[in-house]
Amino acid sequence: MALAGNAGSDHLVPMKTTMTDLNIRRANERGRADHGWLKSAHTFSFADYYDPAQMGFRTLRVINDDRVAPGQGFGTHPHRDMEIFSYVLEGALEHRDSMGNGSVLKPGQIQLMSAGRGVTHSEFNPSPSEPLHFLQIWIQPRERGLAPSYTEWHPTSKQSAAPKVLVISPDGRDGSATIHQDAEIYRIRLQPGQSVTHELKPRRGAWLQIAEGALLLNGVALATGDGASTEESGTLTLAATKPTEALLFDLA
Repeated sequence: MALAGNAGSDHLVPMKTTMTDLNIRRANERGRADHGWLKSAHTFSFADYYDPAQMGFRTLRVINDDRVAPGQGFGTHPHRDMEIFSYVLEGALEHRDSMGNGSVLKPGQIQLMSAGRGVTHSEFNPSPSEPLHFLQIWIQPRERGLAPSYTEWHPTSKQSAAPKVLVISPDGRDGSATIHQDAEIYRIRLQPGQSVTHELKPRRGAWLQIAEGALLLNGVALATGDGASTEESGTLTLAATKPTEALLFDLA
C-alpha cells in the first residue's frame, strides 16, 4: 500500500527514510467470539476462528482483544512452548500458575509467562462489578523445551507518561520483562498532536496494534483494534489524532 507520506509534528527522533509498504488489518476484519462472560476479537486464527491468510506475523502468533465479565475468567489450563503475555487496559487481571506465581495486574501493567516445557495457569477478573479489558498475546519462543518462567513489567511514574517505552526484550534491559525470542515490544502512549518514530532495521518486521485511540502511521489512519505490519526497513512515524495506547512489535 502506498503511503501518503509523513504526518504529525513534534517528532521525538529525526525522520530518515519513509516506508512505502504497509499491510493493514482492520478491527472489523478480525475473528469474533462471544461466550457471554468473554467477548474476544482475534487478529489471527485462534480456537474456532480459522483463516489460512491470518496465521500470525513472523513469530507473533496470537493477538486476542479480550473483555471478561466481572467475577469470570479462564480456569486452570495448560500451555507449552509459547511466550504468553497480557497487557491490561481496563479493570484488573488475577493470575495464578503452577510455578507458584500469583498477582493482580492493573491497567498499564504486563505479565509475561514462558510456558516452556509445560505450565498450567488461570486468569480471572477478580472484581464483582467492574469489567476487565486486556490484550492476550502469544509469541513463539526461539527453542522448544525451555524451563518455564514468569516476569512482570510495572511502569515507573516516568515510564507511565512516556510516549514510547520498552516493555519486553530478550535481555530484560531497562527494566523490561524478559522474553525467549528476538523480539522487542514497546508500549506507545500518545496525546493528540504528539508523535514518535521507530527505526526498523533490515531483515526485521514490525507490527503495530492499536489498543485504544487513533493515529497516523506514516500518513495511514489507524483506529482502535486496527493492526498494521511492514517488513521494509526504515522509519515508522506514529502521530496521534486522539489519545492513543498501542503496542509496537519489532521482530526478527
